[in-house]
Amino acid sequence: MWAGSSTSISTRGSARQSHERLIDKSRVTCVKWVPGSESLFLVAHSSGNMFLYNVEHTCGTTAPHYQLLKQGESFAVHTCKSKSTRNPLLKWTVGEGALNEFAFSPDGKFLACVSQDGFLRVFSFDSVELHGTMKSYFGGLLCVCWSPDGKYIVTGGEDDLVTVWSFVDCRVIARGHGHKSWVSVVAFDPYTTSVEESDPMEFSGSDEDFQDLLHFGRDRANSTQSRLSKRNSTDSRPVSVTYRFGSVGQDTQLCLWDLTEDILFPHQPLSRARTHTNVMNATSPPAGSNGNSVTTPGNSVPPPLPRSNSLPHSAVSNAGSKSSVMDGAIASGVSKFATLSLHDRKERHHEKDHKRNHSMGHISSKSSDKLNLVTKTKTDPAKTLGTPLCPRMEDVPLLEPLICKKIAHERLTVLIFLEDCIVTACQEGFICTWGRPGKVGSLSSPGQASSPGGTVV
Repeated sequence: MWAGSSTSISTRGSARQSHERLIDKSRVTCVKWVPGSESLFLVAHSSGNMFLYNVEHTCGTTAPHYQLLKQGESFAVHTCKSKSTRNPLLKWTVGEGALNEFAFSPDGKFLACVSQDGFLRVFSFDSVELHGTMKSYFGGLLCVCWSPDGKYIVTGGEDDLVTVWSFVDCRVIARGHGHKSWVSVVAFDPYTTSVEESDPMEFSGSDEDFQDLLHFGRDRANSTQSRLSKRNSTDSRPVSVTYRFGSVGQDTQLCLWDLTEDILFPHQPLSRARTHTNVMNATSPPAGSNGNSVTTPGNSVPPPLPRSNSLPHSAVSNAGSKSSVMDGAIASGVSKFATLSLHDRKERHHEKDHKRNHSMGHISSKSSDKLNLVTKTKTDPAKTLGTPLCPRMEDVPLLEPLICKKIAHERLTVLIFLEDCIVTACQEGFICTWGRPGKVGSLSSPGQASSPGGTVV
């Protein structure tokens, strides 16, 4: 199956295309098979529409008529109204502007979409329900990718940033700044993503189970997710987690990033953690996820772990993180309450400094102003900055790339992680393979000189 800049979709053995452009006249932006199905595939257009097709069904000779199936905040789903089953089976209308890319979760149950309006929207694919949403810092979002265990989503776009969003908590947990232009592709590396026990001596099981726990490849993502979730729900001790992902952009640079446990599970002094656990129990559900409590400011910030590739944490974090778009008002109110309390507490110690500090100027003491901000968040994207949908830069950790290297002369458009190499492609038409450390010799045949432009990343 393939798609181009035209409006047609073709599959092997049969054509599923609208010669008269009866289904959608805009260009195709993304096409993927539905996981677990050999006949269903999903197509996105620059019009903001997605269509679900079945290769076993035909397209009509007239323009399809639709009837509303489900409607929610900034999305609607329609079915094709006809006597016989025909393509398209479903029509999704998501957000405003082009729908640039979508990606299915590793288990195939959820669908993440990024649009030109700057929003990430995550849907339950079967029930067509909106699970959560996020707004870019600036401009449209161009690319999206799931972590191998389905717990995190990384996006990139016109703000030159990569943004890490927690699927469980429905909140932004980190941003990465390393590109100098739009980020065109983001991808997780399933071969270097790892989970390690904090105390390996307590592990009991076979060697095969132990290896499954240490490394989850593509075929082990679901089993590792359940194994890690079970441990987090029964044991409060943190595990050692490292997610590796990469990004390429229009600046012709390849960036590699590490998402480590000091970002996923911020460490706190024991006494402060106990205090704020009691406070947050009244405002957030006691879910078994980590990193949901508010970080208490102190006179000194604990040093990051040696493996951390992040800048120092901000003292402010967003509370009420397990929120969907349907309860966004509650999450926004909790976040503003936590931030306001922190602001007041700092004022008692640094009153003069905060008189000159305007970073918290968006916070109002009037409850009516709070209510107005919450209600406008859903309808006015410009008002989302500083809310859980789009936290300020100082409110979330800022990642630094492990490596950021110019590898092409034209815009990079492809990034794929394989077991022994990394594959990239650019608009100049070149497809390049980059050997992993220790794998360079195996990529070239004996006696064959390596390419003078080859680089190990």
